[in-house]
Amino acid sequence: MKPRSSNVKSPAKAPAERVVKDIRRQTRRHFSAEDKIRIVLDGLRGEDSIAELCRKEGIAQSLYYTWSKEFMEAGKRRLAGDTARAATTGEVPP
Repeated sequence: MKPRSSNVKSPAKAPAERVVKDIRRQTRRHFSAEDKIRIVLDGLRGEDSIAELCRKEGIAQSLYYTWSKEFMEAGKRRLAGDTARAATTGEVPP
């Protein structure tokens, strides 16, 4: 008798995995840019610890630190003038 391969998924397990993926997809929260900035600025103020802030907002600390890093990098690029700023209608000559 051949030993069963461990990397072969049983047919009964596949639908269950699909259900779990669907649940994760439906419960995933999407934060607006304003929410991300507000949360990062709250963390930078230092009134609460990062752990407390993340618990209050319902996010992982790793996500907070990712947003914080992106926020700082975007600020550095903007101050260095690396990004092109879109002209407003008042600045565009006719």
